[in-house]
Amino acid sequence: MTTVPPPYRDQVLAELDALPEEYLPFVLQLVRTFRESITLKPAVASFRQGWREAQEGSTYPLASLWDDIDAE
Repeated sequence: MTTVPPPYRDQVLAELDALPEEYLPFVLQLVRTFRESITLKPAVASFRQGWREAQEGSTYPLASLWDDIDAE
């Protein structure tokens, strides 16, 4: 059984081909930044970051977690 890939890759490549060459470094940086922002960190790295923030006092009171949430 063959699967048809979504057209997104072709669309992205077509957009890249339409860009002037001098913009490609900026697009590359944009794509890398996007990928890094959506990639999950390993659990150990997340724990270390949270522990460091807690030690530095970069925390919020538990009661403030519900601020600005419109729950009905």
